[in-house]
Amino acid sequence: MTDQQTQLTQLSGAFSRRTLLGLGGAAVLTGALAACGSNTGREPAASGGATGGGGGGASIQQWYHQYGEAGTQQAVEKYAAAYKDATVKVSWKPGDYDQSTAASLLTDAGPDVFEYGNGPTIDMIKGNQVVDLTDLLGDAKSDFNPGILKRMTYQDKVWAIPQVVDMQLLVYRKSLLDKAGIQPPQTIDELIAAAKKLTQGNVKGLFLGNDGGAGLMGGPMLWSAGLDYLTENNEFGFDDPRAATALGKLREMWDAKVLLLGAPKDWFDASALTSGLTAMQFTGLWTFPDIKKGLGDDFGVMAWPALDGSGKASVPVGAYGSCVSAKAKDVDAAKKFAKWLWVDQTADQLDFATAYGFHIPSRTSLISQASTLKEGQAAEAAKLATDVGHAQSPLLWTPKCATAFGDAMNRIVKEGADPAGEIAKVKAVADPELKRVLA
Repeated sequence: MTDQQTQLTQLSGAFSRRTLLGLGGAAVLTGALAACGSNTGREPAASGGATGGGGGGASIQQWYHQYGEAGTQQAVEKYAAAYKDATVKVSWKPGDYDQSTAASLLTDAGPDVFEYGNGPTIDMIKGNQVVDLTDLLGDAKSDFNPGILKRMTYQDKVWAIPQVVDMQLLVYRKSLLDKAGIQPPQTIDELIAAAKKLTQGNVKGLFLGNDGGAGLMGGPMLWSAGLDYLTENNEFGFDDPRAATALGKLREMWDAKVLLLGAPKDWFDASALTSGLTAMQFTGLWTFPDIKKGLGDDFGVMAWPALDGSGKASVPVGAYGSCVSAKAKDVDAAKKFAKWLWVDQTADQLDFATAYGFHIPSRTSLISQASTLKEGQAAEAAKLATDVGHAQSPLLWTPKCATAFGDAMNRIVKEGADPAGEIAKVKAVADPELKRVLA
C-alpha cells in the first residue's frame, strides 16, 4: 500500500467526507479534495437512501455524500421539507460519491441538484454537464469566501455555490515557544530555526504528517514563495527557482531531524500536539475541540509562513459546492431551489456550518454570528480563512497533475531528490493536461 493509499484509508475511517475536503495535499486532492471538509471524528452515518420533503410543483432530486456527523442528514432533510415551491427528495449517498455522481451526470438518472468537492470538475463544466449559476448569487457574491468562490469559477462564470468552509493552519504550544524565547515565526527560515530550538529530548519541533509533509505541504510551500500551481493565464505555475528553493526547505527540515515522523495518528489528528510529541503542528480547524480539551488555552494559531519578504503566508481552504445538473428535469426549478437554500436561507447556512462539527460559514457575514467562532483561537482561524485563505488546488489542476506532483513531493522530501529536476517532471505531465482541458 502506498503512503497516499494508507493516508486515505486512515482518513476515511476517521472522518466524514466533509472533512476530507478540507484536507489538502496531493493524496486527498486526487480523491476528493476537492475542497474543504471537516473532521468530526464521529462514526459514519448508518444508511443512505432517499427521503421526500417540500411542497408541490416540480420534483427535485438532491444528492449529498454520506456525512459522518451526527444530525447532518436530518438537517438537510429538514431544509428540503421547508421548501414550498417544489417537492425536494434528498438522497444520502454512501460509497464512492465522487465517482458515482460523475458517472450519473452522463445519464438521465442523475440528480437535479448535487454537492461536489470544491465545485464541479473542469471536465463536467466543459462537457456541459452542469449549468452556470452566476445569476443566482446577485449582491451576495462578494460575501462568499473569495478563495473558495474563485475555485468554483471558470471563464468568469460561477458553477457552484459554496456550502461550508474548512481549513488547515499551523498550531503551536504557547508555553513551549515562550519558554524557548521564540516568537511565532514569520518566514520559513524562522520556522526552521524555531523547530530546531524546540526539538528537545522526545519532543520534536514540528509535525507536518508522518511523511514529513510530502503529501500535505506542496501547495503551502508554493504559496509561501508567491507562486501557485498555475499562473493567472492557466499555464504551469512553478517552473521557477523560488519553487525549487521552497520545496527544498521541506527536505532541509527532514535532514535537520526537527520533524516528528511516525506519530501514532497522522496530521489530521491533534494528539501529537496535545500529548507533547511536538511543539508545532500543521492540522485542521476540526481539531480545535480536542486541542482545547487537551491544552486549554495553551495554544496559538497562525498561517503557514511566507518563504521570505517576497512570499506570502497562507491557509488552505476547501468547500463542497452546490451544483445544478444540465440534465435536471426542470433546470430553472433546480436553480431556484439552489438559490433559496444556499443564498437566501442564511439561518440554515449558519446551522449547517456550526451545528454538526467545527466549520466556517462560506458567507463572511455569517462568521460573526457563529457562536463557535466568536472568540479566541477559533476567531483568529476564521479571520485567516477569509484574509489569506487559498483554495487547495486550481480548477484546472487535474487528478493526473496532482498525482505527478505528489510523486515528486515524495521524492524531494523522503529521498532528497533535486527539486528543480522533479518540478521539470511535473511540468512534463501538466503541460499536456492543461492543453487537453483548455482545448
